[in-house]
Amino acid sequence: MIDHATTSPTRWWHYPRRRRKVLLGLLAGGLFGFALLAGAWSRVCGGGACPSIAGLSNYDPDQASKLYAADGRLITDYGNQRRTVVALQQMSPAVVAAFLAVEDQRFYRHHGIDWIRVIGSTKSTLLGNKQGFSTITMQLAGNLWPEQIDRSQREGLAGLTRKLREARMALEIERNYSKDKILELYLNQINLGNGAYGVEAAAQRYFGKSARNVNVAEAATLAALAKAPGRYNPRRSIRLAVQRRNLIIGLMEKWGKVSAQSAEAWKAYPLTLSSRSDYSGVAEYFVEYVRQILQARFGADLYRAGFRIYTTLDLDLQQAAERALEAQLTAIENGDLGRYRHLTYRQYLDRRSEQAPENDNAFTPYLQGAMVTLEAKTGYIRALVGGRDFDDSKFNRATQALRQAGSAFKPFVYAAAINAGFPWSSIIEDSPVSVEIPDQPTWEPKNYDSKFEGPMTMRRGLFMSRNTIAVKVGLKLGEDAVIAEASNFGITTRIPRVPSIFIGSADVIPLELIAAYTGFANLGVVTTPLAILRVEDRQGNIVWQPETREARVMDPQHAWLVLDGMRDVIRRGTANGAIMGRGGFHYPAGGKTGTTNDGMDVWFIGFTSDLVTGVWMGFDKKTVIKGDAQGGHLAAPAWAAMMREAYERRPAPAGWPMPEGILSASIDEGTGYLATQFCPPDQVRQEVYYPGTEPTEQCPLHSPFRGGGRGMGLGGSGRHRH
Repeated sequence: MIDHATTSPTRWWHYPRRRRKVLLGLLAGGLFGFALLAGAWSRVCGGGACPSIAGLSNYDPDQASKLYAADGRLITDYGNQRRTVVALQQMSPAVVAAFLAVEDQRFYRHHGIDWIRVIGSTKSTLLGNKQGFSTITMQLAGNLWPEQIDRSQREGLAGLTRKLREARMALEIERNYSKDKILELYLNQINLGNGAYGVEAAAQRYFGKSARNVNVAEAATLAALAKAPGRYNPRRSIRLAVQRRNLIIGLMEKWGKVSAQSAEAWKAYPLTLSSRSDYSGVAEYFVEYVRQILQARFGADLYRAGFRIYTTLDLDLQQAAERALEAQLTAIENGDLGRYRHLTYRQYLDRRSEQAPENDNAFTPYLQGAMVTLEAKTGYIRALVGGRDFDDSKFNRATQALRQAGSAFKPFVYAAAINAGFPWSSIIEDSPVSVEIPDQPTWEPKNYDSKFEGPMTMRRGLFMSRNTIAVKVGLKLGEDAVIAEASNFGITTRIPRVPSIFIGSADVIPLELIAAYTGFANLGVVTTPLAILRVEDRQGNIVWQPETREARVMDPQHAWLVLDGMRDVIRRGTANGAIMGRGGFHYPAGGKTGTTNDGMDVWFIGFTSDLVTGVWMGFDKKTVIKGDAQGGHLAAPAWAAMMREAYERRPAPAGWPMPEGILSASIDEGTGYLATQFCPPDQVRQEVYYPGTEPTEQCPLHSPFRGGGRGMGLGGSGRHRH
């Protein structure tokens, strides 16, 4: 028979002996548990298992170095952890309130361990609803010393050990540092997803603004990331991010940090993210070029010292260059400029999406291009495009490639000639030429069209890019003179001592060749390309400031004469149609087209008085681009498109006033002599001269006293200096 008096819970409690046993058992169990916990507490940091906080007062976390454009816009950063440390007082009050509301509302009332939360967490765990009790100080300890306090360990003995270490370090931190200092460290240390560490980096990352300027909704979004950066990343799941954001706004309301009306308004606030989805995709070849320069100077400090790097890049010009180059390359591949037989970039991308890429991440099978824009007076790199797809190929064709210059090299030949006293009106025969080379077949260069036009001025030989004219001028000067001229203009690559260099057979680095043209834009002063304005440390002290370097390579008078000849390339030469015609660019400018004889490289390098821009196109593994490939037809339109857009945002460029001392004379272009009233009007043109090189005799072919005289050729009559 069951004794209900002894089995009823209420009646059972009235038996003193049984009650005493239970209480003693509970007390013993509690004492035993306390003893175990005390033992664990005392042993958990044994053997140096817990870190020292001695250096925390001078704690200096790794900070990514920030890379800025010339106008101060952030381009990207260099670092394993994107972090920018800011003082607590500089953070928006909404940031502080949001993090405290969701992470630790009693932060300013406990001493590292919130015992109320410990009891609540224990109760919830016993009821099957597991709940954490980490305070901000405990989280900070885990974030600061992840090796000794592994916050991923949550179960069993390892989880208990981690929690005890975290609690001990929290108490020690609280004994030594103020609450504001602890909160500041926490808000600068916490991982908020996508490599952003700390609220400043995250605010920039997600909202494109400083943590000092975020509003309540944005602050709550940042605070939402603390629990699970991947799960609540607003770029991955707007729904989950907004749900947790609004939960935090609700907590802020209950805590009294925002009114009920404001809370509802902020919950309805649209989640507006920065248009930049990440730190990639902007001027990637330029960013890598700068990184290599800084890596060589600062080493590993680049990635942890938090430098502020101010560059020369103009983001608007950069985007204009990228658009212009890609649009022209696409037009070539689409067959808009004639039949194209090769794999296109679009076809390559389609093929790559269907199968594993075979690219070696250096050379690509599709048509490539490079474009660089320099500020002529300073050498500042305002735009740099090193290829079509940085993710597909990191090889920078603007700074690392060696390509034949082709006809883009000819200005150095003509600059040497002008320096030597040959006037533009010198008459040269566009006719076959044979050059004997020891131990090699006779070299017989041809013009691009395989035709010969007979006698012409040296000026026409330049602007129509006649190979035989350049070769004959070069042979008169000698290889050494031309090599020296190119070297003076900043070409550092080896130029072999062979006659073919006169038409650009030597390999050059595109950036160097483009920079050499600053010597023409600046009337004889070459400026060295510069990518970095200054580097500052975290306190704003300048730690490196590269200097602008320039060198005078020609006097202004001779340089102006060369410039005037190069202006004719655009005014009436091989680039006229692409730039002034279809290109619609009508500002004062000069330049030179470039095409290699094998059709594997095409160029156009042109300049105004303040900008020099060069375009190169070709295949990484040298291949004929297409039939009838010409720099004026393929590369020059990209130059015109980019420069036209550039001058929509900046003042129109000035021209080049004629320097004092330059002489002008009316000549007969067919003979190079002074024109008479009997010369055909279409052959009469104004020509310019350095004093002492101007013609002194009248044209003998168009005179009532015609006596069979010859034109003024290289070494002919007149006051030429050879």
